[in-house]
Amino acid sequence: MTQTGELVITRVFNAPRELLFKCVTEPEHLTHFWGPVGMSTPIEHITVDLRVGGVFATVMVNDATGEQYPSRGVFTEIDPPEKLAWIEPDIGMTSTSTFIDLGDGRTELRIHQTNVPPMYATPESEAGFNSSLDRLEAYLADIS
Repeated sequence: MTQTGELVITRVFNAPRELLFKCVTEPEHLTHFWGPVGMSTPIEHITVDLRVGGVFATVMVNDATGEQYPSRGVFTEIDPPEKLAWIEPDIGMTSTSTFIDLGDGRTELRIHQTNVPPMYATPESEAGFNSSLDRLEAYLADIS
């Protein structure tokens, strides 16, 4: 995390780029890993209108308390299976995901966020984000 409200997370997945892109853009995949450990995102609470100007909306549910955490983004760039970007209009944060084919069946996912609000700029928040990527990694292993 930098002082400018930027966050960059890079992770290599043992999955082809096309599959990884599908997993992060299709509700039937997203429901299995979206959100940190201890949260779930029921498929009926996931909207993906995969077009520039389309909405990406989720409601994560705390598994212990039932508390709900809605989020809403608007797609600003879509270039399957290479790039995906959106802005969260309510908070001004942008997220750009780049999917890099490593040529050996693995894909590097580089997530760059800007205008990150202070509440998301904590070590706890970053750990939660990484736990969601851990869940994605386990899900990919299950479906491959």
